[in-house]
Amino acid sequence: MTDEKDLIEIHVNVKITTVSLQTIVGNAKKIAGRNEKGHYRVDTADKVSEMISSFLLENDFEGYVEDINNY
Repeated sequence: MTDEKDLIEIHVNVKITTVSLQTIVGNAKKIAGRNEKGHYRVDTADKVSEMISSFLLENDFEGYVEDINNY
């Protein structure tokens, strides 16, 4: 597992399916729940970033980028 201090944050554009985005938003809202005014208090863009980052770490992105054939 990569140490947190070895990570940097970059801002990129990624393509995901609309179904994936809808699922992330829906689940994030379920987890966060509504506040006293009935609004959801969750930053879904941050949640998408967290999900993609977790996926890349768990699925050996470092190994993927080391293979020149993936370029």
